Parts: sequence; structure tokens; C-alpha cells
Amino acid sequence: MEENIEKKQELKSRLFDFFDKNKLKLFILISLIILTFFAFSFYQINIKKKNSIVAEKYIQAGIFLANKNNADATLIFEEIIESKNKFYSILSLNTILEKKLLTDKEKILQLFKKTEKNIDTKELGDLIKFKKALFLINNSEFEQGKKLLQDIANSKSDLKFLAAEILLNI
Repeated sequence: MEENIEKKQELKSRLFDFFDKNKLKLFILISLIILTFFAFSFYQINIKKKNSIVAEKYIQAGIFLANKNNADATLIFEEIIESKNKFYSILSLNTILEKKLLTDKEKILQLFKKTEKNIDTKELGDLIKFKKALFLINNSEFEQGKKLLQDIANSKSDLKFLAAEILLNI
């Protein structure tokens, strides 16, 4: 019984010694953990705030489109693409193409490049490449469009069957 009590006291004394010797290190470690938590939280809040702002801009551009104010809508859609938001950049590019808000091929190809840089999944990358190929084919640049479609058809993309079918019909 006395041995047990002595072992407990010895353990206590070793723990106190350890904490006394490493007080500064433990304080720094705990401070770093707390600081990391707050930095991560701030980062997440900042991302949500930016997404909300871009979402509001997208809605505003849609309102401009509904009011036949295409010039302002186009500017906002381009601004959204410049913001590099992964979700709304694709939607903005899609709206510009569907509504034919821009006629300058070079400008649209630049928007495609900017959007492609923001893509982080292969599926979205293939979808943007597919849309770009269709855009090029519709604008008399058959060879570049065919090349993109051929790349998609030869890959393991979900769109490879559509790309192959379009290549057969061209």
C-alpha cells in the first residue's frame, strides 16, 4: 500500500517537474493551437463572405439581363469570371455564351482560359473543354474544335461518347 502511495507521489512530482521545466514550450504550443484555430475560422468566414458577394453579383447580372441591360450584365459576368469563383465563373461563362452577350471570339476565348484555370475537377475541366470545342466549331474554327473533341473522346471522360458522336456528325 505504501509503495502504491509512493509511486503516485513520485508520478505527481515528475509531472510537476515536467510542467515546470516545459512551461514556456507548453504555453507556446497551446497558443499556436488556439491561433491556428482562429486563423482557420477567419479564413472560412472570409471565403463565405466572398461567395456571398459573388452570388449577389450574379443575381444582379441576371436582373440586368431580364431588364434588357445586356452591357451591364456582361460587365458583371466578366467581373465574376475574374473573381475566380469556381461555381459562379462557370455559370457566368455559360450565360455569356447562351445569351450571346459577347461577339468578340478572342474575348470569349480569354474568358474560357480564365475559367479553365479555376477548375479543380476533371469532370468540370472536360465540360469546359467540351463547351469550348462546340464554341469553336460554331465559330468556323473546325480544326481546333475537332482537336478538343478528339482529346475528350480519347480520354476517360464521361463526355467521351458525346464527343465521339459529334465528331462522327461533323
